[in-house]
Amino acid sequence: MENKVVIASRNEGKIREIKDVLSKYGMEAVSRDEFGIPKFEVEETGKTLEENSIIKAKAIFELIDEAVIADDSGLEVDALLGRPGVYSARYAGEHCSMQDNRDKMLRELKGVPAENRTARFVSVITLILSDGERLIARGECKGRIAFEERGDAGFGYDPIFIPDGFDITFAEMSQEQKNSISHRGMALKRLEELIGERSK
Repeated sequence: MENKVVIASRNEGKIREIKDVLSKYGMEAVSRDEFGIPKFEVEETGKTLEENSIIKAKAIFELIDEAVIADDSGLEVDALLGRPGVYSARYAGEHCSMQDNRDKMLRELKGVPAENRTARFVSVITLILSDGERLIARGECKGRIAFEERGDAGFGYDPIFIPDGFDITFAEMSQEQKNSISHRGMALKRLEELIGERSK
């Protein structure tokens, strides 16, 4: 198994989470910037989280020929018919901020009662090993959308997402607590299983 993996993302929150989880498995994860990869945006043209995850991993792998890990994740809200899903990062528009995205979601859910605010975070992680083999893992965390933002940890939609079994948002949790139940944490656990199966 690889000891060093390059993270395709430039999202600081994702990088921190992936590094934190992979370090538990004895793997050193480095960001694109730490590896010295030139700054360029990978165009996410996929129609699904899995397609975008593969697109991102392949783009970096073709540049460096080293093991690469990429994630694409999205928030699916039942009252919004599964939106924003694959468009979670640009829900409020192409050059919007995450604050804009959260504000739009809370506006759209105004008047929707707690029992109808169900949602799930989904993460699809692609690991391309140095020999070109691909491992793809999916993780999901069910919960609901809060009525207002709470907490200042985390990133993205964390201040408005309350996971099942909790009364606090992801943004009110410690990094360790969030990683133990998050969609990305679940996908990384599944990835570990796939790595284990591969090395048998």
